[in-house]
Amino acid sequence: MADNRTCSPCGNAGRETVCIDCNRILDSCKDKDCFSDVRVYLTEFGQELIDKSAAIRVKSTKIVGVNIDTEPVQFNRGFYQILIRFYVRITCECCVNIGRAQEFEGIAVCDKKVILYGSEGNVNIFKSCPSCDFCSPVPEGSATTNLPTVVVETVDPIALSIGTEERNRCCCQCCGVGEIPDNVCAFVDGMLTDGRDGCKRLFVTLGFFSVIRIERPGQYLINATEYSVPEKECVSGDEEDPCAVFEKMAFPVNEFSPPPYR
Repeated sequence: MADNRTCSPCGNAGRETVCIDCNRILDSCKDKDCFSDVRVYLTEFGQELIDKSAAIRVKSTKIVGVNIDTEPVQFNRGFYQILIRFYVRITCECCVNIGRAQEFEGIAVCDKKVILYGSEGNVNIFKSCPSCDFCSPVPEGSATTNLPTVVVETVDPIALSIGTEERNRCCCQCCGVGEIPDNVCAFVDGMLTDGRDGCKRLFVTLGFFSVIRIERPGQYLINATEYSVPEKECVSGDEEDPCAVFEKMAFPVNEFSPPPYR
């Protein structure tokens, strides 16, 4: 079992130069954003709770949807303006009676804008499929382009603060409740409401960590090792002696002594 660990994952094979088709990262950036006073759209149930409660806290946040729009920057060839809209489900908890807490959910919407270099070029790419036929009445070849693709990597945001306001202040919201997609609304129980005049409104401050990159397909020559049949043999646990399998497991030191801050 220990001998198999030293085996090459691809067996013994020679190196050669090969051509591959893949996406190339042309530009990327990382960012740390703080969105202040973002309105949380609630259901009727959640609206009734915050109208009667003064103590509210955020239990968790979860990104449930992202819209990404890419537009070329005028008079600056090769650069693209990227508009990103995050839909965040906010799970809150409020005190309704002494010693009794009640959970409710809502949706917050945050917009982000960046400019990245994505190079030039716009060609149509067609690929064959098993069902393609030369005389097919309907063209079945899949069509794509080599236009740049944006990839957004982010973690669920950190809730930095939460509060309510009774007055109808003028806040710059990126969208209304009617613009939230149905598939995002499905992540909360109930129908979202815009609230009545004079009722409380819930606002949160969210912190985002994100990495954004722009990619474009291309063909590249690389040095590669041709795959061959692996030499390592498959090893399964001994079903008759589970304790023997357990003894080979490493002790989970980090679970008992978390690594220090660095």
